[in-house]
Amino acid sequence: MRMSLAQRVLLTWLFTLLFLIMLVLKLDEKAPWNWFLIFIPVWIFDTILLVMLIVKMAGRCKSGFDPRNGSQNMKKKVWYLVAMLLKLAFCLALCAKLQHFTTMKLAYVFIPLWALLLGAMVELGYNIFYVRRD
Repeated sequence: MRMSLAQRVLLTWLFTLLFLIMLVLKLDEKAPWNWFLIFIPVWIFDTILLVMLIVKMAGRCKSGFDPRNGSQNMKKKVWYLVAMLLKLAFCLALCAKLQHFTTMKLAYVFIPLWALLLGAMVELGYNIFYVRRD
């Protein structure tokens, strides 16, 4: 299951465009759709990414794989999985708030996003300043 860079860019562009069109229609009050329906392109794209990530992680379980070769790679994949789940939690909480399913404060809705951004900053700092000493 390999996609070329052009295919990944096209898929990302297509789902982003579809999401933005639906969002504009909702904000202009041209379409009385549910907020969960507006976010369907985002969730389809995230599902595709999660399936691809899980397939790559499951590839480590095949026979003949040396676990010492990819320990850093596996840590990165676990971080990607956590980041995707935090993004999903933020999108679900945001849709629930916008659809008035919950009376949660907006600050609580943004906690998964803040955790995602904090984790991304930590990973960036680790990748920039970590010096491997052999």
